Amino acid sequence: MGEGAWIDVIQKMDEVYSDLLQYEVVLEEKNAKLEESQGFILSVLTSISDILVVCDRSGRIEDVNRSLEQFTGRMLAELRGQSFFDLLADPAAVEAARGLLALRGDAPVHDCELALRAADGSAVPVSLNCTPRYSSVGKSLGMVITGRPVGELRRAYSALRQAHDDLKRTQQQLLHSEKMASLGRLVAGVAHELNNPISFILGNTHALRRYAQRLEEYLAAVHGGVGAEALADLRERLRIDRILKDLEPLIDGTIEGAERTRDIVDGLKRFSALDREENARFDLAAVIDRSVTWVSKAAPERFRVTVHLPPGLQVTGSAGQMQQVVMNLVQNACDATAGQHPARLEIRGQIAAAGARREVVLDFHDNGSGIEDRHLPHIFDPFFTTKPVGSGTGLGLSISYGIVERHGGRLTAGNHPRGGACFTLRLPLAD
Repeated sequence: MGEGAWIDVIQKMDEVYSDLLQYEVVLEEKNAKLEESQGFILSVLTSISDILVVCDRSGRIEDVNRSLEQFTGRMLAELRGQSFFDLLADPAAVEAARGLLALRGDAPVHDCELALRAADGSAVPVSLNCTPRYSSVGKSLGMVITGRPVGELRRAYSALRQAHDDLKRTQQQLLHSEKMASLGRLVAGVAHELNNPISFILGNTHALRRYAQRLEEYLAAVHGGVGAEALADLRERLRIDRILKDLEPLIDGTIEGAERTRDIVDGLKRFSALDREENARFDLAAVIDRSVTWVSKAAPERFRVTVHLPPGLQVTGSAGQMQQVVMNLVQNACDATAGQHPARLEIRGQIAAAGARREVVLDFHDNGSGIEDRHLPHIFDPFFTTKPVGSGTGLGLSISYGIVERHGGRLTAGNHPRGGACFTLRLPLAD
């Protein structure tokens, strides 16, 4: 061979050697990544608190994690090759597991409660999940079983239920506190509202007492055998005929005043009582009228409310809760118009169709400065308020929003085109 041929052979050998070196570098990098992946998987399996078992298609154990070793008191070397069913506590659990896995086939099994034999020999109920595992070409390789002792789950559920109950209790307390705060602001107005019928009843009662004394004097003369002429003079002097004509209006007025007082007290009781899940039919117009009256009595004289409502506003739910919503909206309008002279709130209602049902749409439009755009997204958030510290809890609108939602309605806020804020309340009408 010539010198040139040898040079070509040497160059080829150099190229092959260079390729071998590159392959070796790539192989070492992949080997390092593989070791890193194996270490990561091992650390995850070691850290899992739930028990984990990897089985082949026949149910033979191929691998377990540390949690299962600690649970059973047996190491992987002892468990590998044994049947998963050997971990179960009794023949009944084995029979249930075989039947369930045979029924599901390759389908995953979730929340299957079986008794496993613990390290101390006791039978511990465990909630198991079985998931089939496949090769890269889709061939079934067996299943992966994970589980957690039911006792831990029950304790977790118990703690979650306790936290939920505490949250509901706190919500009820916040709701009641907000209601009582609103009621406290309206005590003066309610007292004035009660004063009118009570004063009317008191005046009528005094008049009835005077009439009773005159009637008693006249009846005594009748039964005493007084002559007809003297009796006629006494009847005229005591104005018996006028008393008889006046008795019925006095009694009717007294009854009306007593009923008015009773209605006010009933409204106070419904409003101040702790919430009950009521689902009764009530007149929304009467609730609005009572709410406006109570707030207006305690508000400055410059605050005026006009109400325009259609007839037939019968809704279903809690009249006391809905009264709280309306009172919050009216009170907020009163606060928002503090700098206006005069301060006005217009409540206008209409009945609209909402799919297959009818609903009442109420607009609460005040002539205040309106709501800033940056505040609109948060207007119904709990504890959000633009009032000074100590002037509001920030819960009124949030609680009102929740009450309206529970009644199947909607409460929205915005700014009116003519200025001022406008809250819109939608409620489904009773069938």
